[in-house]
Amino acid sequence: MKECYQPLFTPWKIGGVEIKNRIVLCPMGGTSLFGWMEPNHFDKEAAGFFLERARNHVGLIIPGIAPIRDTLGGRWLYQNKKMFRELKVFMDEIHATGAKLFVQLTAGMGRSWGISDEVMHIHKNPLLKVLAKPILDTDYQMMSPSPLPSRWAEGVTCPEITVEQIEEIVAAFAKTAALCRQAGVDGVEVHAVHEGYLLDQFAMKYTNRRTDRYGGSLENRLRFATDIVRAIKTACGADYPVSIRYSAVSKVKDFCYGALPGEEYEEIGRDMEESRQAARLLQEAGYDMLNADNGTYDSWYWAHPPMYMPQNCNLEDVAAIRQVVDIPVVCAGRMEPDTAAQAIREGRIDALGVARQFLADGAWITKLMEERMEDIRPCICCHNGCFNLSHYKGHANAQSLPDTRGMARCALEPRTMQSRKYRITPAAKTKRVAVIGGGIGGMESALVCAQRGHQVTLYEKTDRLGGVFRAAAAPSFKEKDRQLLAWYAREMTKYPNLTVRLNTQVGDVAELQADEVVVATGAVPVRLPVPGAEKGVEAVDYLLGNKTAGERVVIVGGGLTGCEIAYDLYLQGKEPLIVEQKNDLIAVAGVCLANASYLRDFFRTKKVPVYLESTVAEVGENGVTIKDKNGRCETIEADSVILSVGYRPAPLTERGGHVHLVGDAHKVGNLRTVIWRAWDVCMKL
Repeated sequence: MKECYQPLFTPWKIGGVEIKNRIVLCPMGGTSLFGWMEPNHFDKEAAGFFLERARNHVGLIIPGIAPIRDTLGGRWLYQNKKMFRELKVFMDEIHATGAKLFVQLTAGMGRSWGISDEVMHIHKNPLLKVLAKPILDTDYQMMSPSPLPSRWAEGVTCPEITVEQIEEIVAAFAKTAALCRQAGVDGVEVHAVHEGYLLDQFAMKYTNRRTDRYGGSLENRLRFATDIVRAIKTACGADYPVSIRYSAVSKVKDFCYGALPGEEYEEIGRDMEESRQAARLLQEAGYDMLNADNGTYDSWYWAHPPMYMPQNCNLEDVAAIRQVVDIPVVCAGRMEPDTAAQAIREGRIDALGVARQFLADGAWITKLMEERMEDIRPCICCHNGCFNLSHYKGHANAQSLPDTRGMARCALEPRTMQSRKYRITPAAKTKRVAVIGGGIGGMESALVCAQRGHQVTLYEKTDRLGGVFRAAAAPSFKEKDRQLLAWYAREMTKYPNLTVRLNTQVGDVAELQADEVVVATGAVPVRLPVPGAEKGVEAVDYLLGNKTAGERVVIVGGGLTGCEIAYDLYLQGKEPLIVEQKNDLIAVAGVCLANASYLRDFFRTKKVPVYLESTVAEVGENGVTIKDKNGRCETIEADSVILSVGYRPAPLTERGGHVHLVGDAHKVGNLRTVIWRAWDVCMKL
């Protein structure tokens, strides 16, 4: 192991519990040991996920939030004794690896409760609310310190929680924690004065307007959280460790409007001065650790940083909190191991918090220890599989309910939390498999087939692998995408039964003499059907550097690609303008609110012109003519026009028989749909 990482592998203590190293697997929604959006039970899929990572040298595991009361049915966690008996057996397996595990419990989400489009009508219809209450008590799920607007659903007001309900929840924490201790769980974590969930809504003035003992002063606003830790310590003993998930600074300017890195703004949530006071009060109440980052659902990109956020984006604020407490502090949020190790060496933080990287590569710690960093599949911060709750104007959470239930999956690694569905099994019969196209879909197909034992030949018409993803990885902030391409290039060399033929154009699949043919020839841009469209620059041509852009640039299309191009242009010091026919930017399912809201907030804060509900009527020599929803035309002057209006599949041939389509050649989507489709096809060959 390189010397720079040594501080990560020193022991430390949370209360009286010693942790063998300073790498913490942070909690992620969807990885609860007690299930997620279903009646509580011991979740064997989550257990297997954590056990594999424990065997790969993680020090402390904190599974995803376990609602103290079921989302569906309303049963309290402590009422399921069988579940805790199964948990005890699992804890013996965890301890055999040398790892420790805390169970994270949540009081609730409040206004951050992720209402989906499918159940929006229940939240808005009083009669349906009553009918649904035995199964889904929407008022309970959304109850907040004060009547507040939902973060997800326009026109929905979250009801105020009663003192009796607060006291019932506090008692439930104590009962559940006691069962955790009996099951051998090393500690519990309280979720949280963090990310704008229920306890955090109590802690912040802009969401807490109460006048009883739970409102007003900071001590009162923290009372819910401090009552919980005192109740747990009474039930479990003063020596039982209790951590709290904590947001150092809220980074909020208004409801649904966050602050950007480095921005000067007026904080309406928890600023650093109040945060220092809050951290000390939480320590005095009995908390043994702060598991910290920044942000709320109004500034969600701090707690769930997309690729646009700086690496180690929360370190400075978390380190400032560490200065005022005596208990250990963990820092999470796009943390890099070398930076974290240095901060630990300097005493600025106590441990490294990592979440999504464990989804992309469960063995990354082992590879770091063995100095095989290049073999680590990087997390690219896309949220396509792990937290793809999407939101845009006119929609709540636009993701389907099954998808919302299936969080903590990974776009890059389908086997994560889906081990029964996706797995590598030896092929019953070895076949000759031809893969046409060397993009992500083609490479993933070739790797799956090779690992199953087939003889694989991949044909790529250009002189390099990567396909259209090379364009996606081009902007300066896509360093993890470029690392992923490098990872694929190395993986393609590891299998003697996998041959790559570059600069090879396939014309007729019948000439390949293959038993199975996988077509991964991608998609082509949709042509804008307006006069002068040929004067525009296609997004892929711009991203690959085939064509350049001037200083003032109109981007036609406000989807994810168009917005990322506009963002990149702004970072270059240029003047982008966006024209989008829908009523919001990135108005699609599948793009996490954390990613989309960063770009929307960035353009709003930086005053980047955005023309919504507008279409391009003509592309001219010096700009475009657009038409708004009322039919009014306007000419926008520009040096360049970049077209990002979508793609259509471009398969080399139709599927059928022994020919199979994957990736965008099958259906235009995102990295998750491309990779998962490759597995769906190639596991059956």
